[in-house]
Order: sequence, then C-alpha cells, then structure tokens
Amino acid sequence: MAEPATATQAAAPVVALLKDELDIVIPTIRNLDFLEMWRPFFQPYHLIIVQDGDPSKTIKVPEGFDYELYNRNDINRILGPKASCISFKDSACRCFGYMVSKKKYIFTIDDDCFVAKDPSGKAINALEQHIKNLLSPSTPFFYNTLYDPFREGADFVRGYPFSLREGVPTAASHGLWLNIPDYDAPTQLVKPLERNTRYVDAVLTIPKGTLFPMCGMNLAFNRELIGPAMYFGLMGDGQPIGRYDDMWAGWCTKVICDHLGLGVKTGLPYIFHSKASNPFVNLRKEYKGIYWQEEIIPFFQQAVLPKDCTTVQKCYIELAKQVKEKLSKVDPYFDKLADAMVTWIEAWDELNPTGPVPNGKAA
Repeated sequence: MAEPATATQAAAPVVALLKDELDIVIPTIRNLDFLEMWRPFFQPYHLIIVQDGDPSKTIKVPEGFDYELYNRNDINRILGPKASCISFKDSACRCFGYMVSKKKYIFTIDDDCFVAKDPSGKAINALEQHIKNLLSPSTPFFYNTLYDPFREGADFVRGYPFSLREGVPTAASHGLWLNIPDYDAPTQLVKPLERNTRYVDAVLTIPKGTLFPMCGMNLAFNRELIGPAMYFGLMGDGQPIGRYDDMWAGWCTKVICDHLGLGVKTGLPYIFHSKASNPFVNLRKEYKGIYWQEEIIPFFQQAVLPKDCTTVQKCYIELAKQVKEKLSKVDPYFDKLADAMVTWIEAWDELNPTGPVPNGKAA
C-alpha cells in the first residue's frame, strides 16, 4: 500500500529552482497544516492562498512561509462586479490566485495532497519535476515512443523527423497521484477500496488534437504563455454543476495550445492524495456533467479557432463565443458560463495591463 513520505524523508536540502519566478496557489477552507510536510520544498517560494467559504473564518498557516491570503471579501473588493466570474464554495476559486500573481510560473496543489515516495522510498519533490517539465520543450506533432526525449537517459527514436526535434514551448505540466485516484462518483461507488500504487516513471507530451481530463490538484503552468486560458469556470454555490472546473480549464487550454503551437505534458510528478471525497456528494455535483460531457467533448474536439486569434485572450474570447452559440442548447448554464469567460478575460486584463499574453506561433 502506498504511503506518504514522512517529514524526515522530505527534509533533505533542496535547490529552489525559479524561486523568484513561481507562485504556489492553494485553495482551502481549513488550516494549512499540510504545509509542514512540504516545507523543505515550498518554503523558499511565495504562496497565494485563496480561502473559500466563510470569509470570517481564520485560516492558520504554519510559521516561516511567505504568503498572501485572499478570502471572498478580498475577491469582491479587488474585482468589484467582475467577481461574479470567480466560483464560491468550490476549489475553482483557485484561479483568482492565477489572476493576481505577477510571476511567470504557477504551481497549484490541493490541501489534501502530501509528499509521495518514489519506488526507492525517496521523497518526491513534485515542484522540481514540474519545473523540469516546463523548462524543456514538448513534442505534440509526432509521438516519441521513448516518451519525453528531453529527460535524462532518453532521446528521439529512429524515425523521428529531424525537422520536429526542436519541439515547442511547454505551457502546462499535469502531474498524477498515488493512493486515492481522481475518479468520478460512479467509479468511486463501484471501486470504493481501489488505490493507485502504480508509479510509472514517464512524462509524455499529449499529442496535438487530443483532449485529456485535467486535474487541478497537482498542476503547473507557464502563466505568461497560457495563463488567461486557465479559468476554472463557474462551479459550486448557485451553479448546477461541480467537479468539472479543472476539466473545463483543461479542455479550453488544450484547444488553445494546439492552435498556438504550445505543448502540454502529463505524467511525473506524483503526489500522495490522502483523502477520498464522499462519492454521494460528488455524484450530486457531477451528474449533469456526466451527461453534458458527451456533448461538451465533441464540441471541443471540433472547435476551430480563426487564424487572427494570435493571443491567448483572443482565442479565449472566440471560444466563449462558440460556447454560447453551440452549447447553450445543451443547457442555459452554458450561456451564463460563456458570459463569465468573457468577464474573466476582462478582469485578467485589468489586473495584468501589460498587453496580450505572448504565445507560440499559430498553427
């Protein structure tokens, strides 16, 4: 059975890569005691904590961490009427942290995620692996059978086109989980005791034209390349759906990355997911999404962005327009979501007035 690393195992000295260029974003409703385990890896970095739920509750953060904390009152004060695009009573509120950050890179993690161990028993520095993934190119246009050719001990295999070996910039790094798998409610109900103990030592570029179910609990991305697309939608309080926030962001991000010639990686690093959420509560949140995704996913698979969409913001506004045109017939919720997508971009640009986010070459 997989077990998390102990604080002693995680305590070896580490080199903090990009410590002045990366923010760690954590959504929470509770005291952040879990940071003690991550201290050797996280303490050199700046944390952005987004407090969900009751803003009068005090969230305790262990001493020694450099952080800023935002609750719902802060979100309303900073965004004004545009705060309507930030979800309430749902971890989707984390995307507010992406918006207020001024760093190039973001790593986001849930507060029930602990330090995992690799097969040798060594504590895994998840953040370090994410950074390695982001700083090396992706290869979305041709699949390399040795997985990520830029990892140590790997390369491009025979037959890989030399014209594609330079790769493209990596916009996002999607990590995985040991112990509690990221299952939907029906799968949780039929496999209540299932645990993931398989550690697969691999990083893959997700091919162009292929969507994936992005999980937000162990995720890093280049904010300058793809930040405005990382909107986690309208979920939680007052909404007919939950637990699709990260997947919505993933589908939007992947379509835009494919259009702009950017890459997305998945695989390492692993974290230890400590706690299974209630499958009956999850089913209540997910059940409409389980039906809707059978139309949402074909929508994203068929989405085409015009050539004049040369920035992430332009791509996202165009995607919002297509959501309104094509998904509103599924449910009126998507009309509201499309409007929130536009509001999100307006709020992003107000807080980040340096101009459009740079990107790769349009494909």
